[in-house]
Amino acid sequence: MRCFVLGDISVDLIYFLEHIPEPGEEVEAKRALMKPGGAGATLAAQLASLGHKVYLAGRVGQDPFREVALSEVSKAGVDLRYLQEDPTNTTSSVLILLIPGGERSMVSAGGASRYLDAAEFKPRSLDQVDVVVMSAYALVGGPQREYAVKVLDAAKKRGLPIFVDMGTGAVRAVGREILEYVRGVPYLLMNQQELLDLTGASTITEGIAELHTYGLDTVIVKVGPLGSIVVTPNQQELVEPFPMEDIVDTTGSGDAYTAAFAHAVMDGRDLLTAARLGNWAGALAATAVGAQGRLITPKDLLQAK
Repeated sequence: MRCFVLGDISVDLIYFLEHIPEPGEEVEAKRALMKPGGAGATLAAQLASLGHKVYLAGRVGQDPFREVALSEVSKAGVDLRYLQEDPTNTTSSVLILLIPGGERSMVSAGGASRYLDAAEFKPRSLDQVDVVVMSAYALVGGPQREYAVKVLDAAKKRGLPIFVDMGTGAVRAVGREILEYVRGVPYLLMNQQELLDLTGASTITEGIAELHTYGLDTVIVKVGPLGSIVVTPNQQELVEPFPMEDIVDTTGSGDAYTAAFAHAVMDGRDLLTAARLGNWAGALAATAVGAQGRLITPKDLLQAK
């Protein structure tokens, strides 16, 4: 399949801590790493690893972070013809404070990603692809949002499958308004907290009902250690997780889930099977450090029992 992917391209600055410091507290990290990240780049790398032809639309700065941010997507063979370079703003970066068990807190700097020039998007570029996969961070604001809206409009006009993956930062930055941008998208994926924050609901059922009013009929809700929930007008079913003992970093697990889910759907699998493979991919991704530390392969998916 040929995939058009849109989202942030970033560098993750990862600090391994015993605990998240309180305001005014200074703690010493056990170690620190710099890794490629960003939801757009991670989705692209995962889809390429799964065997797809991937075109990545994003923007980076002309700075040392650039090479790190692009290292895995380049290695995975992602097509960067739609990559833009920003002469002023630095490559996006995320500070990740990681504690034992894989839980984390993050501080992000949108940087060059938010300045993706919408004037450079040509709708005809989607004539050569089979699916659009988008991170909702592309809808946070600035010229990047305009670019994302143009992509969604062009994809809908062409009847292309569209997978949009929410993100906690995107939901908190844009709020309920983001639902107007993704109205009618065929596949919307998010975690439980994002669903509740986005809709103001107190339960998953209430939140799903609110999403249906925006024409969002197929919704996947990731519920962490409980697995994920597949919701359509005809079903609402929990798909059990794959328990993994050696979890070290959950950064990028959601992106691995989305990539595997989209891969399975485009391969003709039913939604429950796609969700099961997404659960497996997300669990595998959490066994390595960094959003792109563990790329999923077709062979990996065959091992899902």
